[in-house]
Amino acid sequence: MNATASLLADTICRTVELGVTITDAAVADEITHLFCSPVTTDPVCDECGIAGRLRDHVVREVTDVPIVGHPTRLHIRLPRFTCDNEACATKIFQQRMPQLAEPRAKTTRRCTRWILQRLAIDRTSVAGVAKSLGLGWDLVNDLAISKIREMVYDQPGHLDGVRVLGVDEHKWKHVRGDGTSSFVTVLVDLTPVVDGTGPARLLDMISGRSAKVLTDWLDARDQGFRDRIKVVTLDGFAGYHSATAKAVPEARTVMDPFHVVHLAAEKMTLCRQRIQQDTTGHRGRTGDPLYGIRRTLNTRAELLTDKQKVRLFKAFTANDAHAAVEVTYGVYQALIAAYEHPRRRDGKIAMYKLLKSIRAGVPKKLPELAQLGRSLWKRHREILAYFDTGASNGPVEAINGRLEHLRGIALGFRNLKHYILRSLIHSGQLQDRINAL
Repeated sequence: MNATASLLADTICRTVELGVTITDAAVADEITHLFCSPVTTDPVCDECGIAGRLRDHVVREVTDVPIVGHPTRLHIRLPRFTCDNEACATKIFQQRMPQLAEPRAKTTRRCTRWILQRLAIDRTSVAGVAKSLGLGWDLVNDLAISKIREMVYDQPGHLDGVRVLGVDEHKWKHVRGDGTSSFVTVLVDLTPVVDGTGPARLLDMISGRSAKVLTDWLDARDQGFRDRIKVVTLDGFAGYHSATAKAVPEARTVMDPFHVVHLAAEKMTLCRQRIQQDTTGHRGRTGDPLYGIRRTLNTRAELLTDKQKVRLFKAFTANDAHAAVEVTYGVYQALIAAYEHPRRRDGKIAMYKLLKSIRAGVPKKLPELAQLGRSLWKRHREILAYFDTGASNGPVEAINGRLEHLRGIALGFRNLKHYILRSLIHSGQLQDRINAL
């Protein structure tokens, strides 16, 4: 290949950034083969620092990023040298190519970066990436997993700056039986969200969901990390609350607004179903007033159309017994209104008054509302803490949704360690660090 053609090929394939220049090329089936040589010769021995004498050449084959959609193999003709320094333990050495690839690696450095970019940014499956490179699934997966483990767990500053911690459970696989082994505890850094500096990032996932699981993880962190945690956002699971109180007692716990409103919606649904059964003697059917508003009840009052408002009014007034549903519905809407108040202080006051009004003394004809009042009052400090901190588990739920998508891309996972590391690729906010590889 003449100099002009070689320069053109190097420019198109960007091989100069690998420290090699193309001398020839060939195509065999789907694979493009590029034959290269080092741009510069480096005869210096790494052991003693003295230049060696040229002995012969060897060919090293590595996989590079695809070219126009086809797998690529680089065949680099590397010189080998003889070290004439009698005091040196090395007798024969091969020219090192640190820009090209890691020692004994079968892929270039930029190929590893390309794999992570496809997985983290393009949400491509490992099988899709492996096919593009002409490599096996196991090799591509091992490359990605080992690099992410190095970028996360081997970095001492991975947990620096975490002040707001989000905790939730996640079902990573669906199995028959009790399925206790199919749950993991998800830990998310919410500090960037609260500070307004960026999105939440996944920190880690632990097998199991219990107070012990969370306590053990927190205890395994250094005291400096635990002292930095000022806020922990949680759902209603008592185990996480007790673990937080034990491991980070100075941190303020916040019960997530989503779970508070969701609990109220569940009680409202149970009330509607009970009144439906009492007044009609059967479950909801088409034409039943309460059955007809089952979805409208869950809609925020500000979003209701005039038609929906009329439907609610007719359902509530169709039978005196429906007043129980109307009262519970009013509490549900009041909860939402308190959270949505433009001034947090006023919202906190409204929430406190509401929780206090239903904590006791609720009529016996409203058992669902009475139970809701008792449940929420037990957590009233955590509920009210939201208005002071502004932290919620909403971003954690969003990450849970992304992990569900990840599981679908891979058509399911069987290895939890692989699932955790793949989840970190997707939701660990590692894109900048991946692009910098």
